[in-house]
Amino acid sequence: MEYNKFGNTGIKISRLGFGGMRFPMTKVGDKNVVDDEKTIEMLLKGYELGINYFDTAYFYCEGLSENTLGKALKAIRNKVYVSTKSPGHLVKKEGDYRRILEEQLTKLDMDFIDFYHFHGIGYEGFLDIDKKTKWLSEAQKAKEEGLIRHISFSFHDKPENMIKLIDIGIFESVLCQYNAIDRSNEEAISYAKSKGLGVVIMGPVGGGRVSGLPKEVAKKLGIKVNSNAELALRFVLSNPDIDCALSGMENIDMVVENCSTASNIQPLSDDEIKAINNMMEENKRLSELYCTGCSYCIPCPQGVNIPHIFQMMNFYRIYGIEEYSKNGYAEIGTNPWVPGKRADACTECGICETKCPQKIKIREQLKDCHKALSV
Repeated sequence: MEYNKFGNTGIKISRLGFGGMRFPMTKVGDKNVVDDEKTIEMLLKGYELGINYFDTAYFYCEGLSENTLGKALKAIRNKVYVSTKSPGHLVKKEGDYRRILEEQLTKLDMDFIDFYHFHGIGYEGFLDIDKKTKWLSEAQKAKEEGLIRHISFSFHDKPENMIKLIDIGIFESVLCQYNAIDRSNEEAISYAKSKGLGVVIMGPVGGGRVSGLPKEVAKKLGIKVNSNAELALRFVLSNPDIDCALSGMENIDMVVENCSTASNIQPLSDDEIKAINNMMEENKRLSELYCTGCSYCIPCPQGVNIPHIFQMMNFYRIYGIEEYSKNGYAEIGTNPWVPGKRADACTECGICETKCPQKIKIREQLKDCHKALSV
């Protein structure tokens, strides 16, 4: 395993981090619970192969991810770095931040958290919550008391807002999205690095989008890899501004494969990265013939999530990522990150088409999308 200097924190972390969102689950009665036996085996295998950065969050795996991670790492706590996150939408008033932090320390069965993130914040939302709850001053106090070693944030907002958050000057690391398909945060990542923040990437395989590409992609590009997942991970780790890529691994085989990839000190060459970039840009250009993602078509009177539906259809039609696209479509209205309704809720009022700068026949496209993506 290779290790990188983690911003100005004074530590080195493994190029591959273990994400705690997708631990194996099992049924106990009518409840879904983490399969502790399988998960702990995976986590310890990751440690054995060199992983020293483990990430989780309050709600992962039905709220049980932190518990299992704590059990797995208890005997090696002083040899690893643990990251978890403060659930901002539960922080309503002063004291909530501290109360939840203490609850998480109990779930983890730990005395401190190495990297405690403000979870999924945007610039405006972060400041709004701080005005109501003083959670920033509570975070600084918790750090002074040793409950938190480093104050961090995870991010799902626009790239320019990541830069604004960095400029607040209190964060030591950032966790954000970046992969071969979605490179929108690239400039902000470089800025974070220049300001001394450690940079960790979530979604290096794009939630399955990149690994789900047709298997001939790497061969077409002339890149020798064993899988598209390896190609995706090596692409992310070839960026010198990135310290660590998280992977939400679900079985031992994934742990072994990803650790092997992260131990490959030979990054993709400039020509290989250029080949990937050119392919992705061409695919993006083709997808924009259908939809640019401008979102002028919303809000829809019926709540249809048109931009997300068209994005899934582009993945399906242009990139050939069938399973991911169908799963992404099915998530609409069932996943809090993907609000709204699916295409079959369209009443064909046509309001969206009057606002579309591409003059897309949205009503017809929605019918095609529902037919193609419905499971």
